[in-house]
Amino acid sequence: MSSSPDRMPDTSQHFTVRLARNEAELEAAQHLRYQVFVRELGSDGDLVDHEAQLERDRFDPFFDHLLLLDTARGEEIRDQVVGVYRLLTEDGAAQIGQFYSEDEYDLTVLRRSGRKLLELGRSCLHADYRGGMGMFHLWTALADYVRERGIEILFGTASFHGTDIAELAEPLSLLHHRHLAPPGLRVRTQSEAFQTMDLIPEDRLNRPAAMRAVPALIKGYLRLGGFVGEGAYVDHAFNTTDVCLILDTEKMSAAQARIYGGSQ
Repeated sequence: MSSSPDRMPDTSQHFTVRLARNEAELEAAQHLRYQVFVRELGSDGDLVDHEAQLERDRFDPFFDHLLLLDTARGEEIRDQVVGVYRLLTEDGAAQIGQFYSEDEYDLTVLRRSGRKLLELGRSCLHADYRGGMGMFHLWTALADYVRERGIEILFGTASFHGTDIAELAEPLSLLHHRHLAPPGLRVRTQSEAFQTMDLIPEDRLNRPAAMRAVPALIKGYLRLGGFVGEGAYVDHAFNTTDVCLILDTEKMSAAQARIYGGSQ
């Protein structure tokens, strides 16, 4: 896989992973996000354009947008984009005045860590590409992006569908008991919106069932050695319950590094 941040071709037939280069490609990413987050999951927002079918917000101009394209799907870029990932560096956050996650989480411990940060978000795949290699392709390209920029800490919110905390009590409790970040990386939900994840004692959990209820993206980060911050955030506008994931690249085991940095 090429180390160029602007074009990272995949070895699979018809697939390319690269950063969005212009407004049309950004809108293609926003269109896929609309299909997933608005149509499938029922989210909404102030800047969502239902007529044009674009899920967007005020942060988009400051992010890099990593695209997975299947060039066999047609000539139009909207048809080709089948996966997206949104990436915000510290420089981008400085331009807008905050990281996206800071609306939900107090990131003071990360900001004071002296480590180089990258925020991840809005990750999704077209329905036809789930359960295959799509997310692996995006993560492999992300590994190149991280390595080239010397990123040390990855973080971002990830979501459970729905806002009924009682229904999510088991998986949230499992994350709290088994995968809570160490104090030096333990971000916390903003106090006015804090939702505890310590809902069921660990000895009363059905751990296999609880883990089955954890979304695949979150499980992927846990396999890489990731942690969660303290507390969840109930996002009624997006119809989700969010957790903050943190991954310290320095602490990844050799096996995990091979999974994450597949092109190395």
